[in-house]
Amino acid sequence: MECTVLRKSSAGYRGKQGGYFFQGISAESCGSRRLCLHVVTVPPHTEGAPHVHAGHESGIYVISGTHTIRYGQALEFSQVLQAGDMVYIPADVPHMPVTADEEVVALVARTDPHEQESVHLLGAEPSGVELVLSELAAAVRG
Repeated sequence: MECTVLRKSSAGYRGKQGGYFFQGISAESCGSRRLCLHVVTVPPHTEGAPHVHAGHESGIYVISGTHTIRYGQALEFSQVLQAGDMVYIPADVPHMPVTADEEVVALVARTDPHEQESVHLLGAEPSGVELVLSELAAAVRG
């Protein structure tokens, strides 16, 4: 097995849940089997889409900026995160970032090696039918 070095470039993508991801370590980029590691940039004055990572844990380290993370079955909890803070998000916990006046840059690690595969948006089905957030989160956990 060899090590793979990924160098930051302009290559990246907009995540389903919001934010812009530098394509980092993943199954797609280097054959990772249990890890996804990305740098995400979230513009000021934005809200990410409420979502869960089905069956996968996430860890976030805030590199720069201050933002609020909302979380819980009805997004009823919130914490303000600043540069240097870390947050652990258990598998299947609904969450979303909310930025204020500054851009946020964070390092995101997840146990899903397939970048966006485990991301499930909450609040609306593709048909546009609104769902109750807690019911959808329970269905995703199955």
